[in-house]
Amino acid sequence: MAEVPAECVIGVDLGGTKAIAGAVDASLGVHYRARREVPTSDLASLLETLTELVDEVRAAVAGEVEGVGFGIPCLIDQDRGLAASSVHLPINGVAFADVMAERIGLPVFMDNDGNLALLAEHRAGAAQGERNAVMLTLGTGIAGAILIGGELYRGSQGAAGELGHMVVWADGPPCGPGCPSRGCLEALVSGTALTTAALALARRSPASRLGQALADGREVSGPLVTELAFDGDADALALLAELGAWLGIGLVNVVNIFDPDVVVIGGGVIAAGELILAPARRVLAERALALPAQHARVLGASFGAESGMLGAAVFARDRLDERVRA
Repeated sequence: MAEVPAECVIGVDLGGTKAIAGAVDASLGVHYRARREVPTSDLASLLETLTELVDEVRAAVAGEVEGVGFGIPCLIDQDRGLAASSVHLPINGVAFADVMAERIGLPVFMDNDGNLALLAEHRAGAAQGERNAVMLTLGTGIAGAILIGGELYRGSQGAAGELGHMVVWADGPPCGPGCPSRGCLEALVSGTALTTAALALARRSPASRLGQALADGREVSGPLVTELAFDGDADALALLAELGAWLGIGLVNVVNIFDPDVVVIGGGVIAAGELILAPARRVLAERALALPAQHARVLGASFGAESGMLGAAVFARDRLDERVRA
């Protein structure tokens, strides 16, 4: 059993295919982590999986758990407390926080996963101290978040920050279920897009290392591409360079529109580090307006793929503190 200070909360980052949870103290120390693959078509199974995930973390810590924060891949109707619209999960119209609070018997707070990832990076990570920042998290899909004047910008209906659905190629591939568009950044730069490109290459070139991996029954996905790229495989390096170039096109739009101090790139795909960030910065320097491009820094998330989980914990702690002050 992990020894956790009394002021422990649980942060949960719910993605399009998996969820990670952690017991987090007031200094953002993580004392226990758990992970689950999540059902993507059945609400009851999804809620049960998340309940089991939280229960595992709760049972593993010696200290009291005061509340749970969830970052979810969804537009949030904050006025009614509803998960308003999700591209990846069957939670549309669900009073998610209330349902989960009833299941686990703890206060539950929710917000968009991109917003919470940026909250963590602004509180103690790559965007700390900045007044204007943008974040993109590259996972199953792409979450986005915007910080203006030191505050998260949610828009008039809470739908701001869906940067993964900016169109960067008018006649590009369909974005996927739940999005009516094509050529979205998500269709070209997400972990799903990287897996699609890797599988296509493996099938097209069976003698390549990706092709051999497919023949051997290995899972051909983003982590394998990154592994092979760090080993110097030319095909894997080319896939990541192309993804980075498309990310750069997205950054051109972000920097020209928002003029941020920093753009933070997080999510699982950021494990590739400079293999995607370097080509992205190069495209940004070539194609963005000079004044904002020269100022904006493009950085990998300080907390890597855990920004969302930590941000969910920060969000829960902030809301609990507000209750005490009230």
